Amino acid sequence: MPGKNLSREEARDRAATIRVESYRVHLDVSAAADPGRPTFRSTTRISFDCAEPGATSFADLLAPEVVSVELNGLALDPAEVFDGARVTLPVLAAHNELAVVAECAYSRTGEGLHRFVDPVDGETYLYTHYEPADARRVFANFEQPDLKAPFTFTVTAPAAWDVYANAVAERITEEGAARTWEFAPTRPISTYLTAVVAGPYHVVRDHYARELPDGTVLEIPLAATCRRSLAPHFDADEILTVTKQGLDYFHQEFDYPYPFGKYDQCFVPEYNIGAMENPGCVTFREEFVFRSKVTEAAYESRANVILHEMAHMWFGDLVTMKWWDDLWLKESFADFMGSYAQIGAGTRYRSAWITFANRRKAWAYRQDQFPTTHPITADIRDLEDAKLNFDGITYAKGASVLKQLVAYVGPEAFFEGARAYFKKHAFGNTVLDDLLDALEETGGRDLRAWSAAWLQTSGVNTLTPEVTCDAEGRITELAVRQDGAPLRPHRIAVGLYDRDADGALRRTDRYELDVAGERTAVAAAVGRPLPALVLLNDDDLTYCKVRFDEHSLETLRTGLGDLADAPAADGADAPSLARALAWSAVWNLTRDGLMPTRDYLDLVLRFAGRESDVGVLQSLHQQAATALAVYADPAHRAGYATALAECALRELSQAAPGSDHQLAWARFLADTAERADHLQLLRGLLDGTGRIDGLDVDQELRWTFWLALAAHGEADTAELAAELARDNTASGRRQQTRCLAALPTPGAKAAAWTSVVDSDELPNALVEAQIAGFNQAGQRELTAAYAAPYFELLESVWAERSIEIAMRIVGGFFPRYQTTPETLAATDAWLAAHPGAAPALRRLVLECRDDLARALRAQECDAR
Repeated sequence: MPGKNLSREEARDRAATIRVESYRVHLDVSAAADPGRPTFRSTTRISFDCAEPGATSFADLLAPEVVSVELNGLALDPAEVFDGARVTLPVLAAHNELAVVAECAYSRTGEGLHRFVDPVDGETYLYTHYEPADARRVFANFEQPDLKAPFTFTVTAPAAWDVYANAVAERITEEGAARTWEFAPTRPISTYLTAVVAGPYHVVRDHYARELPDGTVLEIPLAATCRRSLAPHFDADEILTVTKQGLDYFHQEFDYPYPFGKYDQCFVPEYNIGAMENPGCVTFREEFVFRSKVTEAAYESRANVILHEMAHMWFGDLVTMKWWDDLWLKESFADFMGSYAQIGAGTRYRSAWITFANRRKAWAYRQDQFPTTHPITADIRDLEDAKLNFDGITYAKGASVLKQLVAYVGPEAFFEGARAYFKKHAFGNTVLDDLLDALEETGGRDLRAWSAAWLQTSGVNTLTPEVTCDAEGRITELAVRQDGAPLRPHRIAVGLYDRDADGALRRTDRYELDVAGERTAVAAAVGRPLPALVLLNDDDLTYCKVRFDEHSLETLRTGLGDLADAPAADGADAPSLARALAWSAVWNLTRDGLMPTRDYLDLVLRFAGRESDVGVLQSLHQQAATALAVYADPAHRAGYATALAECALRELSQAAPGSDHQLAWARFLADTAERADHLQLLRGLLDGTGRIDGLDVDQELRWTFWLALAAHGEADTAELAAELARDNTASGRRQQTRCLAALPTPGAKAAAWTSVVDSDELPNALVEAQIAGFNQAGQRELTAAYAAPYFELLESVWAERSIEIAMRIVGGFFPRYQTTPETLAATDAWLAAHPGAAPALRRLVLECRDDLARALRAQECDAR
């Protein structure tokens, strides 16, 4: 579609010409509950100035039909000025009034205005999601972040519904079966941050108040919403508690009053991402409303997301990047603040940095080793590039580097710089230099060289300890070797660990220093007896991969589970950041083909059962499953699988009844069960003939067990239909869809493939479920036939489907479990034959190719 993929140059040229004064948008969704109505009426009025009278520009709009276009009182023919993606605006005046009336399409892909019908009660729910550029699916606009303006929304909806938007509703009028909601104007914000949520949502209201330094009181109405059928599971009190703690903390640290009036948090169905920071109307995926028992790690993750989105109210909404090159100016900061604030705000979640080290950074390390890696400050040519850059670099690596920056300049200088940045650029747009100027002024350090090394280059460094000792076993030299280009300055801590009287490995010495260049000596360690373990980047201050000297690695092989930070008050094994860092390091060794998969799995078998942090434990389960599926030597895969299942069964039987660890091991047993007796146990837990003390086989765990049985041919379609009848909810339908696609039959695979590839009727959530069920690691022979068709469909899928669905198909159907040189060669052949394919499409395929090549290298290592 011409003009659909807006380029940076086009946006730059338009911003030089156009200044937007205001938007007035009216959406008529009063017939949304009628499934026969695929569109809604959208009316947009834009007031804007043009710096070059007589020039031609364009507005953005993706709509099936444009009813009318009027520019400065002159009617324009939609057939002439609308090409399906843009509305041409000819002969602009110094001041302009544009009115566009369109029939816009309801979405089933989570892009634009998404419509969902609840299978429980038949109620219809709407919500919008736009980032980076889908507001144009709902109303005509100038779709780029640096053309901010106030927005005034009016929404006509069924009379029984509530409507939420960025601002408060100033007036509600009722006419027959409809009500019209007129909202107050927003402060100047970007198009992608506007939001509308409408439907018969269940709502819990609260209030936050804070006295400001000038003596006035800031009042913020709070609301938390979800679908009515989820209301019995909605723990709004916990959500609002974290919300208030976050508001207290960010006001204290940022010294800029929350500027968007109210603060609604809406949990919505079939959401593509975790959450979105729409000012005054934050949207979350409703999976954060827990229908069944989840571990503490899930609650911690939700609190992190709540605080992440709240940080965006300042980093991203108040001050917004000029173009998507500087996406990190909001996402890296929010990702960092999500963890930082969990501790600083006094929430009950105290393992935030352990989770960050073990989970978020794993995402960053993986992304940063792709051939498509990019600097944190990226080169974003167009909107397709922008869509793909919501990745581990922009989020987790950027957050890791910010953690390093805080260590480099000090927390007070960092936050003082942030305060100055907000005050200077409020409601404006910024680039990298604007932030560096603020931080240099408060921190007193030259950050240009730091920025050049950390923000404007790509790749991850590796730090390795080099230790030499004299004949008495005392250290004569301890040095840190840095590998990887470019070499960067690192502020790190080096921890030395020895066994205490109880046999635990505890830190006895800590040296904090700046690492620069290829080799840096740790002079203070000279003369000390050789410790059992040297742990680089202790306390996780910098972003790097860590290696071990051979003596330390042998210590971990026999005692990784003994690593501890400090004795717990009750004598229990407390969560340990040092242990999490060690697990992260050995996982990177495995991914890099430097540690055989069998050695990594042996560590899991020996020490995972001793891991006290359930979030780390669940990461180990996920990584062990990945190692088994793609990194293990195929000749030994079956033996590894049996050992892992036996470990899961043993730990499940020994876990405290009703504990998070018991639940985590039950799920892992389902992931690893292959033998008949293991599968029989799962069936017994489902039908009540089996029992494990304290294990509540609730609805979500039931589906987990059914998936395992289905994938091994131990469940049939009638049983899965009966389970859906028991749980005829949106979640139940997704789960049943996944189970059906996981059945080990050619028909099940063909049905899953066809439903996604040959039709665009499925909503985004069911596309995801079909792909997840189709891809079963133990069904390589069944899915091998789809490798060749996969490469044949790539370009047509990219051209014909929305980018969100196309990304899922390209990444999800890649033959990742066909870990053979032939699959690698087929991928290379496609890349060689399609040099002109869309760059974003090539990037996705290159990343899948790199994962495959890494898996083959790891298998070679494991086979030696």
